[in-house]
Amino acid sequence: MVAVGTGQASVFGLGACQHLASPARLPRIPAALSVLSYNVLLPNSQDGWWTYKMFLPPLGPEEDHISSWDYRKSLLRERIGLIDADVVCVQEVSPLSFEQDFAFMTDDLGYDGVELFRKGRFRPATFWKTDRVQLASPAMHKDRTLLTSFRLVDEGTTDTTKKDEYWHVLNCHLQAGKQGGRRVRQINEGVSTAFKTAKNKIKEKDPENLKLIACGDFNGGRECGAVQLLEKGSIGPDFLEDGEQVSSKEKVLPIPPMIDAVSIGRDRASPPATLVVPELISIMIDQGNAETAYINPEFSKEVLDRLRRIYDRYATVPVSDELSDQSQMGKLDVERWLTAINLRVGRGTEFRNAARFMGWVEPPSLESEDSGGESKKVDKSDRPPIFIPDDGILTYDDFVGVYLDELRQGKFWGIAWDLSTLGEPLLVNDVFQARYDRMYCSSSLMPVAVLDTTSDVACPNKSEPSDHLPVCASFIQKQKE
Repeated sequence: MVAVGTGQASVFGLGACQHLASPARLPRIPAALSVLSYNVLLPNSQDGWWTYKMFLPPLGPEEDHISSWDYRKSLLRERIGLIDADVVCVQEVSPLSFEQDFAFMTDDLGYDGVELFRKGRFRPATFWKTDRVQLASPAMHKDRTLLTSFRLVDEGTTDTTKKDEYWHVLNCHLQAGKQGGRRVRQINEGVSTAFKTAKNKIKEKDPENLKLIACGDFNGGRECGAVQLLEKGSIGPDFLEDGEQVSSKEKVLPIPPMIDAVSIGRDRASPPATLVVPELISIMIDQGNAETAYINPEFSKEVLDRLRRIYDRYATVPVSDELSDQSQMGKLDVERWLTAINLRVGRGTEFRNAARFMGWVEPPSLESEDSGGESKKVDKSDRPPIFIPDDGILTYDDFVGVYLDELRQGKFWGIAWDLSTLGEPLLVNDVFQARYDRMYCSSSLMPVAVLDTTSDVACPNKSEPSDHLPVCASFIQKQKE
């Protein structure tokens, strides 16, 4: 770890970027802004129940508390407090319990400014310390991006240091999955919103050279269009992601290409991965057809053999064919299986898909009439519940189909957890590493300190509360030539 105090700010002015090793505190540097970005992993305290499935191998009774929100929250509080950034951008918070889940940010850590994204189940939120920065313009909410614009506050006073200078922070949680075109639109819209805010709302003198930091979970690495747009400044119809165009025409940023802050000053060394999880894809997916392995994956023989053995252990209902000695899974069998993997019947896509395979049919769209005779849809809470039919049968092919849907939703971790809990664990020896969480700065800025957090083992775990690792950096304005 390299310790840096405010008295060393002149060193950073020469252009050096110090790389610190976690655990460490970001340096406080005059006229600088420090930013932390962290995907904290939903579920939080209320929404969702499946966090325990993110831990592989499955936690035993003596370690079960590690997956709880209280335990994970204590790790988040400790880490965010130690880093002590001016602005903290988090992703994957739940609006249902946001205030109580993150009360520690204000009560314990002093982040008394906050903006929660307005839409969605998995939301970004931005925190800041008002004794260091002040909001200069109302926050802007776009498609999975949240823009906040600040003035720096001079230490020891409540006056801004330079009232005509502003800093913009774009908190991003770009769309996951095979959605390259949408990710490009999202980041382009976010950067354009920052430019328009600087030009039209704040009326900065040189909006093309605004001070912008774009950070968050990009759900993609260097190969994705959103990253290419930021780093090159434009992207056209010739760029393909997952074999598809990400834009039908050329898109050009309204500002110069942005700088990958975490890569600066590494002497060709690669920045650390921010997503470190069990390497399951090569084990689970049939690699026989490389062209369809990603687009329309099928299970490997290793997984299918395990599913066959699990199914046979749970199946107790004799097949109607008198010549067959095989059994199938009936209602009680399915309920035993669901209780083993989801702890109770009635939740999870496994339950919903199994119910459909077994004959449950979603009722037609329910409507009622208001006092004016107009029809209106009935609230979802008033719809009949999904249930497993008493005489329903879940065949082996349907059982595989339930898990195939999980696979195609990218829930590798859930399948692996289920297999292990059901007595058929996969032999997982490697970790998958990628840099999905990123931090960029506009060309008018330069990073002077970057904090690296690394893990050699799959996350989350006893020391890491999320499957993502944080990204942190401090920035100063470049000297004008």
